[in-house]
Amino acid sequence: MTDMSAIAAELRRLLPHAHAPYSGVQVAAAVEGADGRLHYGVNVENAAYPQGLCAEASAISAAVTQGTTELRRVYVASSLPGLVWPCGGCRQKIFEFASEGCEVVTVSPQGDTGRQTIEQLLPLGFRLEPGEGRRV
Repeated sequence: MTDMSAIAAELRRLLPHAHAPYSGVQVAAAVEGADGRLHYGVNVENAAYPQGLCAEASAISAAVTQGTTELRRVYVASSLPGLVWPCGGCRQKIFEFASEGCEVVTVSPQGDTGRQTIEQLLPLGFRLEPGEGRRV
């Protein structure tokens, strides 16, 4: 398993890189590909709210750019107290690239963690059927 304390430290280090002038909430995420490589991202807000980018989507984009299209774990941290979980849109984005049982790990500023599989967070997520495009 990947070193959770090192990942949590890197997520905390990246939080100030988030561009969150509207909400004030900084979020950092990492996605771990099937090959074990980590790809990081932060949230990037925009005055036209639908045009912003969640940290999870940013990290997935970084992974896909590097050729990683299967995720086995996702990590999320924010500047808010307590644990935060991916929004509904990001749950679907994760689901589409997730291997079966892909774990979503959230880390609080106090060091607490929570873990759920993507199937628990999005029980009826949409995937293409075999032969319709990307693998199921």
